[in-house]
Amino acid sequence: MITDIPFVPDTGFQPEVTPFFDAHSHTFSYVVQDPGSTRCAVFDCVLDIDYAAGRLGYAGADAIIRQIEREKLTVDWLVETHVHADHLSAAPYLRDRVGGMLGIGAKILVVQDYFGKVFNEGTDFQRDGSQFDRLFVDGDRYEIGGMTARVLETPGHTPACTSHVVGDSVFVGDTLFMPDAGTARADFPGGDARTLYRSIRRLLTLPEEMRIFVCHDYGPNGREVTHQTTVGAELRDNIHVGTASSEDEFVAWRNQRDSTLPMPQLIIPSLQVNIKGGNLPEPQGNGRRFFTVPIDGL
Repeated sequence: MITDIPFVPDTGFQPEVTPFFDAHSHTFSYVVQDPGSTRCAVFDCVLDIDYAAGRLGYAGADAIIRQIEREKLTVDWLVETHVHADHLSAAPYLRDRVGGMLGIGAKILVVQDYFGKVFNEGTDFQRDGSQFDRLFVDGDRYEIGGMTARVLETPGHTPACTSHVVGDSVFVGDTLFMPDAGTARADFPGGDARTLYRSIRRLLTLPEEMRIFVCHDYGPNGREVTHQTTVGAELRDNIHVGTASSEDEFVAWRNQRDSTLPMPQLIIPSLQVNIKGGNLPEPQGNGRRFFTVPIDGL
């Protein structure tokens, strides 16, 4: 159950945040370092894929690894803010090379149950979140070196969405975009526009000076792609949920808008991999791995 935020964030310290941008999926990944040590976490890492060719790539993940090795960092956590539908997670690839425990919101079980059926995963697919090292619930704390991160459940885009408060920073996944880009869609299975609005309003009760790091940016109206804003800027200027927007207005607009949107280009491979903690499908009899395409299943 989500409760009101029962804590005052420690905005007196500032983690060192290094962004990495995947242009194909418009995704930002982050290396978040404790400024008082060489410990870090990686948020929302991306595995490259040429879906038409059925070919995987590792350029984005390798760039993160080079940063970690160059700075001689130790990875405490690999965090997924939710089950992404627009890119494959590179978490297993990073874990094999630089370590770290893999965490995601505990409502991954809801997502696993639904999409396990969609993709006909069968009984071998464990729908208990055991592919992850930690299932975060609202209010959880975990350590990144000497920093304490705080988990806020922020569902609406998906049931398993979480935001992570670290010092003066909050990593919001797809829940919020930059002010001129608004908010995530809410029409995926388990998504809900009213729930999304309330999750966003919860985030916007955080101190206005807090830094917000978004997971996606599309550079609307031709502006340069960027990744960082503040709670105050979102309150004043967010085109979907700023101060002038009521809950009912948002729900009506979001539902209408979502009804016109196509499915993400990589939703089929992304979901099959990400519900399993980033693990690829098991090889079949010929030793090759295959994605399943459910006809009229999404």
